[in-house]
Amino acid sequence: MAADVLQRDLGVTADGLAALTGAFPAAFALAMLPVGVALDRYGVKPTALALLAIAAVGSLCGAVATGPWSMLLAQVVLGIGCSGMLMCPVTYAAKNLPPQKFGLWGGVIQAFGNTGMLLSASPLALLVDASGWRAGYVACALLAIGAATAVAVLVREARAPLQARRSVAEDARDVIRLGLSRDIRGPVVIAFASFAAVLGVRGLWGGPWLMEVKGLARVPAGNILLMCTFALIAGPAIAGILERRFQAHRRALLVGGHLGAALMVALMVAGGSFGWPVMADAVLLVAFGLMISLQVICFALVRAAVPPERVGRALSAMNVSFFGGAAVLQAASGAAAAWGGIGAALLVFAAALAVCSLAFLRLPGPR
Repeated sequence: MAADVLQRDLGVTADGLAALTGAFPAAFALAMLPVGVALDRYGVKPTALALLAIAAVGSLCGAVATGPWSMLLAQVVLGIGCSGMLMCPVTYAAKNLPPQKFGLWGGVIQAFGNTGMLLSASPLALLVDASGWRAGYVACALLAIGAATAVAVLVREARAPLQARRSVAEDARDVIRLGLSRDIRGPVVIAFASFAAVLGVRGLWGGPWLMEVKGLARVPAGNILLMCTFALIAGPAIAGILERRFQAHRRALLVGGHLGAALMVALMVAGGSFGWPVMADAVLLVAFGLMISLQVICFALVRAAVPPERVGRALSAMNVSFFGGAAVLQAASGAAAAWGGIGAALLVFAAALAVCSLAFLRLPGPR
């Protein structure tokens, strides 16, 4: 929503902005190792409070950034601070719910979490037009402080038992071993492209596509992305219901959703070449949001494959792939945009979804 003014004020090109914002998921992925260890060793509440404080600092760094290097610092700090924003509630649910209920509640958690993206559509467009892009970072800092206050007041958790026999380094190595193990290798592979597509299509390139290729103003483009966001809110809850109802077919649901999402992105780019109306883009973006939301099944597959005392590390191992893939593919999309335009950048995510989905099908399931 603010790509054009960010490029102007920071003095970067479109692919440069993609590289800068790609530092966010890269830092996010790297932070997954210590976050997974902290969740199992110290508990959800203290980990969440520490990370929210870091996120508030990162937001303020973004608000005062004056060039590419200061914005890079802000993105790294934000990535570290936000690294537990999905992991903390998902781990809390995984440790307090039986596996047969976790898929549904995992979908509910992600659906509720995605409501925050509503603010980055039309409301952000209005805020940028009225007060500039820095106001968006200030608003994020205030939201982080509010979330930390809510966690401090509302979350009730028994103190995590001490794990004196294991060092932090041993726990970190366990995260890596889990990520490479047969039990969760499949979800790790498909996760590499899954969240990357959400960040790339809805987050980075959706606005420039609608404004620069389709010729929409900022607020109308925000309205279309708002529709996609509603789909990303409803989709995980629907996916959780489907996962619980069709547990025997979870792998097929996961692959079908990701291949369908890839097709929606490819059709949107093709429609740009054939002059399809903007309403077609709106429909395709909504369908993309609903289909990619089946990614929540990855969490259910991981939860079912490990015992509760290792679930924080196992989910962190998968999230390394979730956000590491986002960093890699976002950088690749920036290079593709410099070569072939925004359509080429979007096709990077469609191709990655297809490749990772087919690779997932070839991998064996857990023992």
